[in-house]
Amino acid sequence: MKASVHKTYGPPGVMELREVEKPMPKDDEVLIKVYATTATTGDCKVRRADPFAVRFFYGMKKPKIGILGSELSGEVEATGKDIKSFKKGDFVFCGTGGSLGANAEYVCIKEKGAIAIKPDNMTFEEAASVPFGATTSLFFLRDKGHIREGQKVLVYGASGGLGTYAVQLAKSFGTEVTAVCSTGNIELVKSLGADWAIDYTKEDFTESGKLYDLIFDTVGKTSFSKCRNSLKENGIFLAAAAGLPQFARMMSTSVRGGKKLKGGVASMRKEDLLFLKGLIEAGKIKSVIDRSYPLDQVAAAHSYVETGHKHGSVVITLTHPN
Repeated sequence: MKASVHKTYGPPGVMELREVEKPMPKDDEVLIKVYATTATTGDCKVRRADPFAVRFFYGMKKPKIGILGSELSGEVEATGKDIKSFKKGDFVFCGTGGSLGANAEYVCIKEKGAIAIKPDNMTFEEAASVPFGATTSLFFLRDKGHIREGQKVLVYGASGGLGTYAVQLAKSFGTEVTAVCSTGNIELVKSLGADWAIDYTKEDFTESGKLYDLIFDTVGKTSFSKCRNSLKENGIFLAAAAGLPQFARMMSTSVRGGKKLKGGVASMRKEDLLFLKGLIEAGKIKSVIDRSYPLDQVAAAHSYVETGHKHGSVVITLTHPN
């Protein structure tokens, strides 16, 4: 099979299309023919080994996993002998999580893993971007932030891969949503349901005097210290791109009452995909696709992601039925 492979860490150019061995499903796995996958900021960090801690998980000197991609949609081609929930021909959307490997023509997923039947009202490209962006936003808002109806929520980086889902999820929970993004994306975030949209190039939301129950920084471009005075008394700052200094601060705020800083690493779970599928089929969540690239242009997709100007998701499209 063909896959986008990187044998060394480095810039986008280290990736190239190669022939690799097609995987075979184990007894508890399904083999998926990939129709669409994505290029994310997380993929770029692994490819660059930035931060350096990436090497502890993926190989100190060179990548142990040479195929990137953590989410996909496609068709079940074969099943292991113990599989009961899926059959050949099922259209699915899946997350591979830290195992990666989705930027290829085939991938194996455990039946108990992050895999579900694809929503009927989504294309393969749209469905492929859900397992990372939407589940991560759900993890922070619901599991870390304990979001609830009537709250005031601010999403910083609202037009990105996480942010576009975060705005819609926050609205689905019945909150008032303020979206912070650049000038060119104001209308986009409004179309996703944001009650208020702030252009960060023209206005600093921390100077408005408005208070929020949750502030979700999806891109790591602001901080708990800067936003502290914009949180309500028991408000929570959610940091999707937290580093070591932020984790140290989280420990100190966790033992005190009042305002808190929270972060963490989201895992892809079947139950979350099923929850999101319900919202998608109810028309409460949709995917935003910025650009699509073929599998032999994953390097170009990474170069675009690293400009920092994408909105929504960047998709890698393989041949599939219409």
